[in-house]
Amino acid sequence: MKVEYCGGDVLVKGVQCLDLDLTLDCGQAFRWEKQQDGSWSGVAKGVFLNIYKENDIVVLKNTTKEDFENVWYDYFDFGKDYVKICDTLKKDELIAGTVDEYYGIRILNQDSWEALCSFVISQQNNIKRIKGIISRLCATYGDKVCDGFYSFPSAQRLSSLSEEDFEALGTGYRAKYLEKLCRNVASGEIDLEKIKTLSLEDARKELLNIYGVGIKVANCALLFGFGFYDAFPIDVWMKRVMEYYPDGLPQCFDGIGGIAQQYLFHWARNNLK
Repeated sequence: MKVEYCGGDVLVKGVQCLDLDLTLDCGQAFRWEKQQDGSWSGVAKGVFLNIYKENDIVVLKNTTKEDFENVWYDYFDFGKDYVKICDTLKKDELIAGTVDEYYGIRILNQDSWEALCSFVISQQNNIKRIKGIISRLCATYGDKVCDGFYSFPSAQRLSSLSEEDFEALGTGYRAKYLEKLCRNVASGEIDLEKIKTLSLEDARKELLNIYGVGIKVANCALLFGFGFYDAFPIDVWMKRVMEYYPDGLPQCFDGIGGIAQQYLFHWARNNLK
């Protein structure tokens, strides 16, 4: 992989195993929008990006070297060898064909607060509705980054809101969870940075202590926002997938079970009725 800075754009050349359509629209992040030209636009960690890929070149439009190095390099996991990871997963013959069919799914390294808050909202919800709620949350309480795009509001900003304020965004019964979550994170009672330093088991226990966070939300937040690649979220789709693994997950999933889960989840959504 080679990085070039050209006319205000960042070109990452030699990128293998990255499909932006699959990665940005597979249910792990909710604020990316596909544009008419096939590119994607979104905001992460308060920074706007328009991105597209041609062959093995990823183009990050109007991006500074600082933003690429401090935000996007880690966000898109450019430092991880996904070709090697996929080859490892394919040692399991059940997932091998799925990896080939949906090759290029990556785990996005999202902001811990945004991921946790988003997956609390995601409970018993569909992706279209989740996106709508989060979009209203950001437009109402986030900072405008550029036309139509806003930052994800901090816990401090949201800690002054009432349960009724969250209900007004369409969060339903999740409003009471969000109200307490925002206040506890803002006060430091919940320390998200500390959770990142724990073992997977201990980090999961910490999240499960949070009002309104169950095992699925905890594992989603750990995988997508806390850097735990072995977290393995199980929802209604994955329960059906697990029927194919009656003896448990294969050894080749160790340490990268969350990446395997994304491939299996995407296969299930597209093939199981």
